[in-house]
Amino acid sequence: MARRVRVSQGEARRIALGAQGFDRARPQSATDVRHFRRVMAAIGVLQLDFVNVLIPAHFLMIWSRLGAYDRKRFEHFLYHSGEHTEQWAHEASIVASSDWALLEHRRQAYSPWKSSPLHRMPNYEAYLGEVLRHVDENGATTANDLPAVEGPKRKAGDWHRSIPRWGLEHHFGTGKLAVQRRLKNFQRVYDRPERILNTADHTRSMSKTDAHRELLRNASVSLGIATGHDLADYYRMKIADITPRVEELVEEGALSPVSVDGWKETAFLSVGAKLPKRISGASLLSPFDPVVWFRPRAMRLFDFEYRIEIYVPAAKRRWGYYVLPFRVNDRIVARVDLKANRQASVLEVQKAHLESCGERDDTAGALAKELAAIADWLQLDSIRIKKASAFEKALAALL
Repeated sequence: MARRVRVSQGEARRIALGAQGFDRARPQSATDVRHFRRVMAAIGVLQLDFVNVLIPAHFLMIWSRLGAYDRKRFEHFLYHSGEHTEQWAHEASIVASSDWALLEHRRQAYSPWKSSPLHRMPNYEAYLGEVLRHVDENGATTANDLPAVEGPKRKAGDWHRSIPRWGLEHHFGTGKLAVQRRLKNFQRVYDRPERILNTADHTRSMSKTDAHRELLRNASVSLGIATGHDLADYYRMKIADITPRVEELVEEGALSPVSVDGWKETAFLSVGAKLPKRISGASLLSPFDPVVWFRPRAMRLFDFEYRIEIYVPAAKRRWGYYVLPFRVNDRIVARVDLKANRQASVLEVQKAHLESCGERDDTAGALAKELAAIADWLQLDSIRIKKASAFEKALAALL
């Protein structure tokens, strides 16, 4: 892209969506490793979330970009290609194995959750040593492989994890263990990182300053155009820590400051960002998709106020329990509360809301196609919708 000093909101949307891989149509043929690699490179950080109301959110992110894909093949690619690893990045996430060194400072600063019962064990350091010895002697380990331990009595609000699981996750946080794979029930399988990562990724070391700079570079590529707060949020960094690194990337030429119409903050354009002539197609978005996960950015880009209401009491929910944004071209035109009723083999549309920028009939037509496609992918036999609003009635007529 030629050097710009000002972009419109529409251009900013297209740059941002293009950076996330939405500048390409979904594949018409069977997906393979090339598609998975391209999508993972665009996202950079695949945030993990295993709430299974519809499908775990990270699998939905891949659906948004590729449509129907072989989930088993994708999981095999993630955990057996050697190209990716789980780490604390945005939250619990899958990142490129080459990013292991960039997150070293975070592992070194790891501190167990205050609610961890390990704090209340009189011999917890000895126990943590026993956990590592088990892994060293037996290899890949789950919490169920470790002997049961009677831990301190749980306090109200504590996570319901076993002591072995707390021990394994402590070592994951510090980097003494890494995740080899996930079982069908999503349980982590742990092993020593030197047995999982290649030597170059595992042994490379980097200062915190250099790591922050490279994480920001990664974030800028995945965002395309971003404010300083957008960049900081991608890997959960503090704005005060990253401001000097942003300035260094500007001086280097990796970022260039631009003004975006309607944005109060200065934006930074990634040097390799593309400005697509148009963004086409439609897709449901995961609540944890980078397109919408940072609420101020979603508001700036799409005039879309988004809040996940899973933890909001039912009577106080405005939109629903598991509400997904629905994108058509470069706008978010609707939001829909979905549930996969697997026992009845039904995709339940519990609520559907048309945004002010959406045209009712066109949006209903696009959403009906997307719902039919995802129901087919999830092997659900039918779709059921509550018909309360005019938009829901238009949608129901098409379904």
